[in-house]
Amino acid sequence: MKRSIMLVAALICCVCMLAGCAGSESERQAGEYQKIKLIMTVNGTNIATDTKTALHFAEMVKEESHGNIVIDVFPNDQLAGGNMTKGVEMVADGAVDCAAYATSPMSVLDQKLLIGTIPWTFDNYQEARRVIDTTGGAYYAKLLKAQGLTYLASAHNGFRQLTNNKRAVRTPEDVSGLKIRVPGGEVYMRFFRTFGADPVAMSWGEAFTAIQQGTIDGQENGFSVTASAKVDEIQKYMTVWNYTYENYLFVFNTEIFDSLEPKTQDLLRRKAVEACEWGRDMVEANEKTLEDKFRNEGMEVTVLDSEQLAPFKTKISPMVEELKGKFGPEACEAFQIQ
Repeated sequence: MKRSIMLVAALICCVCMLAGCAGSESERQAGEYQKIKLIMTVNGTNIATDTKTALHFAEMVKEESHGNIVIDVFPNDQLAGGNMTKGVEMVADGAVDCAAYATSPMSVLDQKLLIGTIPWTFDNYQEARRVIDTTGGAYYAKLLKAQGLTYLASAHNGFRQLTNNKRAVRTPEDVSGLKIRVPGGEVYMRFFRTFGADPVAMSWGEAFTAIQQGTIDGQENGFSVTASAKVDEIQKYMTVWNYTYENYLFVFNTEIFDSLEPKTQDLLRRKAVEACEWGRDMVEANEKTLEDKFRNEGMEVTVLDSEQLAPFKTKISPMVEELKGKFGPEACEAFQIQ
């Protein structure tokens, strides 16, 4: 009898404990965000645009969730041993929760993600924003969904320029013979080969040393990326030609994202968009300042006007037409490429 009473008492205690847990869970769902820690990987240095934007995203999420949702950001592809291709594969496989990667490394999943990088697709940042925030973003989302990724938002990597240590580039002939680091991807490789250059695909983390050692002559990132990696300190010439636009895609592994509560998903979507807008504004505001900085440091900066750009565009026009055919009408329509 005594044993039976003790068993009943124990069962009652268990039920009360469970009821208490259920009550606290119900109360949390009514007002608080779920407590969770997420891992985010980015390719850039600690002060690069993608890293700054990712950190801003993490800060805003943490603030609005009152510390319940924490996103740890790992720059320089630390989690992938410095290999950006592996980093992309890690988020696609679910080894990492989320990421911010440029379309060039993301294209290992689907080459059509490079549609927006077709040379001189956009004339300015406002046009890029308008297209990507409507039909372009919807197209990214469709491609990424098929790869197990959920697209949240897009930030500027920026219009890409050219730096090198050989000579000022003012004509198509000036590009010939230059060994230029590119991020990989058909658009970049073919573009420089068209002008007789030797494009070298390598991880961005390797580029600084390769330039120092003379393994390559230069690289073709925008102002912000060039400055954040201090490449401006070891290059003599820059050509401002806005030859292609590239952006960072904020993505989540879909299986992981779908496992989150709807309220958490909504917060992540909203803050990703806000962070990317913040990042875009930062890139646009900094470019003139950085151009002046480069000049003051002794770099020879050549800005090509529309007349000077014309022979470059003429020379690559067959390549552009071929790429449009390869990517297809759906991609071209999404990015409003005629």
